[in-house]
Amino acid sequence: MSEFIKQDDRVLLLFEDDTTFIVQVQDNILGTHKGVVELKNLIGKAYGDRAETKNGEPFLILRPRLVDEIFKMKRKTQIVYPKDMGYILMMLDIKEGDVVIDAGVGSGAMCAAIARMIGPDGKVFAYERREDFKKIAEANIAKWGFSERVVFKLKDIKDGFDEKANAIFLDVPDPWNYIPHCHKSLLGSGNIAIVCPTTNQVQLVLKELHGHAFVDIEVWESLLRQYKPVPDRLRPFDRMVAHTAFMVFARKVNDFKEG
Repeated sequence: MSEFIKQDDRVLLLFEDDTTFIVQVQDNILGTHKGVVELKNLIGKAYGDRAETKNGEPFLILRPRLVDEIFKMKRKTQIVYPKDMGYILMMLDIKEGDVVIDAGVGSGAMCAAIARMIGPDGKVFAYERREDFKKIAEANIAKWGFSERVVFKLKDIKDGFDEKANAIFLDVPDPWNYIPHCHKSLLGSGNIAIVCPTTNQVQLVLKELHGHAFVDIEVWESLLRQYKPVPDRLRPFDRMVAHTAFMVFARKVNDFKEG
């Protein structure tokens, strides 16, 4: 990874009022509330350098994190929040070289997080039944450089999955209907994560998981509180990101007897 900015690199511009822009460095201009930025003039500068708009307004040049890209990406669907993503990735135990099914890919945020975890030798099979969502997700994944790791499928998962997988992430309106398909496609001891916005959906999912060969069933939510980074007046922000979704986790076993 180069320390210096090159043509076609994606950069994050951070202004003193905390406004940010993510752009691709090419021979064009970016209009901002602080003046015009000649993007070609960024080539050769180091990440972390300071530069100025044509109006003399300063900004920092940073390397965009995936979380920055996710919050600024084009989307038509609600995304899995980064505060939930990290826990989901850990509970799915995704490693380099794994095969993962992402069912209900939406705008591709979670798909990108999974693709980064599996490395160049892994593969994500991303299922989406709506072509407009699939096109947006494909564009986002390509923009972030993960296209070689993701296979998109325009398919309704009511007919099941085509692959065997180490892990499955399920983010669809009626996940309880697809628990048998998930069990069939998961390898032994494979992990499943299901995102549900409401408690009645969680109840239906739990009934299906308990009725099939899944163990280690857990239900979680994450609450994240940010603090104001002022040393002499350290206190929480007045608002916090509280409930965003329920996360249901389980592991597949090959033989199952209730009770």
